[in-house]
Amino acid sequence: MRIGLDAMGGDYAPQVTVEGAYAALPHLSADTTLVLFGDREAIRACDTHGVADDPRVEIVHTSETIEMGDHPVKAFTQKSDSSIVVGFKHLCTGDIAGFASAGSTGAMMVGCMQVVGQIEGVIRPAIATVCKNARGGDVLILDVGLNADCKPEVLAQYGMIGSIYARETLGIPEPRVALLNIGEEPEKGNLLTKATYPLMAERAAAGDYRFVGNVEGKHLMTGEVADVIVCDGFAGNTVIKMLEGFHLIMTGAGAGGGETHPFVEGLNYENVGGTPVLGINSTVIIGHGCSSAKAIENMIRLTERTARTDMVSQFKKAFDR
Repeated sequence: MRIGLDAMGGDYAPQVTVEGAYAALPHLSADTTLVLFGDREAIRACDTHGVADDPRVEIVHTSETIEMGDHPVKAFTQKSDSSIVVGFKHLCTGDIAGFASAGSTGAMMVGCMQVVGQIEGVIRPAIATVCKNARGGDVLILDVGLNADCKPEVLAQYGMIGSIYARETLGIPEPRVALLNIGEEPEKGNLLTKATYPLMAERAAAGDYRFVGNVEGKHLMTGEVADVIVCDGFAGNTVIKMLEGFHLIMTGAGAGGGETHPFVEGLNYENVGGTPVLGINSTVIIGHGCSSAKAIENMIRLTERTARTDMVSQFKKAFDR
């Protein structure tokens, strides 16, 4: 298997991407090749570990970089030899099975939608994130920022997308899917959640996934109610940014002081690495622009793990039904 990494993506690239690649290599399967897309000279200049000379690493030289401040669509069109654009070209030809970047989120989404394309039947793709709940298990939240406004049909589909990902990638045999709301009763919520609830119940009755009803914010991370939390991108992004802020405060990076409880550490985005784009025709992982070497390492490992589960085939089978 071959997976790709945008070596020029992120606030501290290529230094941290090369360090992250070095840390990830021992954890990758023996038959996995890591393809770095970026300026060969810049990569070698900061390569103190000999990553570029590792037989499991290949460098595809690119002469341009899409910067965070660039207009995503214009940059994707005009910078044809950028690490992101070239990476997507290799992804579409099947040269790599997955592509990850901590670079421009906008440009990555342009590649996802215009180059890779969404799976037939998917109304809107979603980006999802995984956090550790209080029991040490995983909780998947989607959408976390791609679609700030959603229709009920979209959220009902997210239930199936999230359930498949949780089962195939996270290893949860029968994921419990819940709708984020302000109350547990079916009639609670705003117009969106009130209209979504019966659609999710119908899909559950049809056997698409196990719907357990509404879940309130206080139950989000307990692990007692649900494994997959469905919400619109506005609510989802607010939730994960709040959790990230809580982690910063509790670990001393913010205003507070030094707590390292396992649950708190489970909220550290570095341990997750990145967010998968679900509902498109390949494996794409997007990382934080401020990603550290540790985050890059885990983003690479997530890319390999997701690509090996062949999620695209699983989604296509589900939507063909």
